[in-house]
Amino acid sequence: MAHPFQLGFQDATSPIMEELLHFHDHTLMIVFLISSLVLYIISLMLTTKLTHTNTMDAQEVETIWTVLPAIILILIALPSLRILYMMDEINNPSLTVKTMGHQWYWSYEYTDYEDLAFDSYMIPTQDLKPGELRLLEVDNRLVLPMEMTIRMLISSEDVLHSWAVPSLGLKTDAIPGRLNQTTLMSHRPGLFFGQCSEICGSNHSFMPIVIEMVPLKTFENWSLSML
Repeated sequence: MAHPFQLGFQDATSPIMEELLHFHDHTLMIVFLISSLVLYIISLMLTTKLTHTNTMDAQEVETIWTVLPAIILILIALPSLRILYMMDEINNPSLTVKTMGHQWYWSYEYTDYEDLAFDSYMIPTQDLKPGELRLLEVDNRLVLPMEMTIRMLISSEDVLHSWAVPSLGLKTDAIPGRLNQTTLMSHRPGLFFGQCSEICGSNHSFMPIVIEMVPLKTFENWSLSML
């Protein structure tokens, strides 16, 4: 999860988030090199008194500053499109969970089970136990098995919401009357926090998401205890 004065992204937990971090570093390096080159040229123009008359009207220079940006845009676009298609791809999910947004809580339904559904409310500040996080803890966590492809079906019953978990690289809008889907997978166990990322009313800030990734055996025992 995020910590005070953090400048970068949260640690990646899913393959998609790892790809997004690599793409971010790739694009940031290109931007850094372009900025350095422009700064160098500007400083050179301001400090030197010499003018190369042949360069000012050369067709070769115009060709270079037209073709080079096009090549740079292609180097950015190709990996971006690859990740976009990866995020939309769904390969034989092992589990499906339906998420419904309400004002102002989330409800979860495990559609592969006959009667496994619950609501998830934020724990008020006065009820927090030592070590629990203010505005992020919930009474019922979304428990999921790790190292398995999980499909999330996301919708809303009232207004627009957005189901977002940064460390998993997830942000999907919950729209009334529309069923959006996304997939997630975690390589490691742990607690992963998120929040509603669409302004949905006066208590928009009080809709946290807590995903608890556990081994498959632990998930099976938990699901049996909930039935």
